[in-house]
Amino acid sequence: MNKRYQLNEGIKSTQLRVIKGNGENLGVIDKKEALALAKLEGKDLVVIVETTTPPVAKILDFNKFLYEEKKKSSAAKAKSKKSELKEFRFGPNIGAGDLNDRVERAKEFLAENNRVQFTVQMKGREQAYPEIAFEKLEKVEKDLKGIGRIEDRVKKMGNRVMATFIRG
Repeated sequence: MNKRYQLNEGIKSTQLRVIKGNGENLGVIDKKEALALAKLEGKDLVVIVETTTPPVAKILDFNKFLYEEKKKSSAAKAKSKKSELKEFRFGPNIGAGDLNDRVERAKEFLAENNRVQFTVQMKGREQAYPEIAFEKLEKVEKDLKGIGRIEDRVKKMGNRVMATFIRG
């Protein structure tokens, strides 16, 4: 929200379409006359739309106007949903039905534009066979084909093997 507004004497145009703070349209008037009206009310003359001919200016309290604009932009920012990372953890000996349940749940998350991470956590002697974990993640990748794709390559970190999926 770094928009610069033309304000009072800084307005470049000589003719302006002026609107009062309550929404009353005063029509196209001279800049000097509009400034006099704004001073009479103890408010500022602010160009709202510069691209039209003549530019649209409004008589209002500039600080209050900036506050309202900031409030609107922060409300819009709060409403926009950020992509979340959902994680599924399981061991290399997970059953086919349980793995299918997680894949189905992952499809729902991917449909909502969330990222999904599958982590195969190995304990004890399971760590001697990391290829089993890689096979499980390959099966997940095959099941998610068409709905999601691997964001990066499958990674092994310590006793974990991980793959992150994004929509696509």
